Amino acid sequence: MNTYRLEKDSMGELQVPQDALYAAQTQRAVNNFPISGQTMPKQFIRALLLVKYAAAQANSELEQIPTAMANAICQSIDDLLTTDYMAHFPVDVFQTGSGTSSNMNANEVLANLASKIYSDEVNANDHINYGQSSNDIIPTTIHVSAAIEIQDKLLPALKYLNESICKKAQEVSHFIKTGRTHLMDAMPISMSQSLLAWADQLQFNIAHIESLQHALQSLAQGGTAVGTGINAHPDFAHKFSQALSDKTKITFTPADNFFTHIGSQDIAVSLSGQLKATAVTMMKIANDLRWMNSGPLAGLGEIELEALQPGSSIMPGKVNPVIPEATAMVSAQIIGNDSTITIAGQSGNFELNVMLPLVAKNLLESIELLTNTSTLLADKAITTFKVNEKKIADALERNPILVTALNPIIGYLKAAEIAKIAYKEGRPIIDVANEHTDLSRAELARLLDPAKLTKGGIQS
Repeated sequence: MNTYRLEKDSMGELQVPQDALYAAQTQRAVNNFPISGQTMPKQFIRALLLVKYAAAQANSELEQIPTAMANAICQSIDDLLTTDYMAHFPVDVFQTGSGTSSNMNANEVLANLASKIYSDEVNANDHINYGQSSNDIIPTTIHVSAAIEIQDKLLPALKYLNESICKKAQEVSHFIKTGRTHLMDAMPISMSQSLLAWADQLQFNIAHIESLQHALQSLAQGGTAVGTGINAHPDFAHKFSQALSDKTKITFTPADNFFTHIGSQDIAVSLSGQLKATAVTMMKIANDLRWMNSGPLAGLGEIELEALQPGSSIMPGKVNPVIPEATAMVSAQIIGNDSTITIAGQSGNFELNVMLPLVAKNLLESIELLTNTSTLLADKAITTFKVNEKKIADALERNPILVTALNPIIGYLKAAEIAKIAYKEGRPIIDVANEHTDLSRAELARLLDPAKLTKGGIQS
């Protein structure tokens, strides 16, 4: 049985799998780029199909293609999106730098499907791609896919994590623990002060991501090949953005300057940089949790994270902080993705950036990793950890650094002398201070009260 059919493009004929929805240009890309086995992200392909939907509607409204044809294209897209459509998009991420292969992959698939609905042939180049170029389609799809994922998934996930931290901070606000600088004992802080610092970091990141949404929702579509808009109707960009906005419920607008959006990826680089900053925050939270959970006997043991799985194949009873560890690895990956996107952003040679598929892949991966990790960290680490009250109280009582509160009364040198004795003899600072100052024990208890010390100021 013949499992192939012959398809033809401008370079000639070649065999395509009999049941494939795509045609010759997609097959050439499959043959040319057997590199990673990684196809373009699903979020990107979905956005690409939505972009084609908006293009068909705009071209119909502008009378550039028949309305019945546009309806067939749009119906094909709606139908395709209800299926496991990724099977029809096999092109490797590492392809032509403009993403032309992925654009033609979509054009060919939709031409095939729409031709079965429309009364005549629908052509991949002349109809599906009408008024478009890979050079504006792919930068547009990068923005659209990222904008959808940020609005629908990332920002809700980050806000959920932030709310979980704030709620936990309220629950543990009465616990006072030893603060640490340089990983060494320092003045006391409340457990809530520690957590609310994380929340504040996240809130900064959320605000900065939100500040980039307007730029991200400005699109290259309408610039076509080099930014001049050749072969596109003068009103196409505006009609396209309106149709896409209606379809996605996100406000998209034409770029003020198509040349900028096609020749550079500065907005994607900026967004990636902010995703990296968010990953740095996540790494800080993860590492703080790991340190606070360490032990439980020989470490700090201030908190107990939820036990999720056995921690060792050889040591019975060992449980590890697996969610913070996974979060730390995610953070490292996003930092690496940002380095790749930064280099890719430098490949805007004259009127076109030629590392577009790589930008799309890494940007969407970073968004997805942050989204999923935020939810896991909230549900399986922040919400569920328990405070080891005895451990933090014992450590706080023995902390000689509390003597800092006595500096304004007895002076730094005298306080240092008392701290050294307390360290050497392993005794509570209140006992040593009671022996080496004229202050009463009641007065020392008041001055060295850890809860009072978390509020700052001069103790008096």
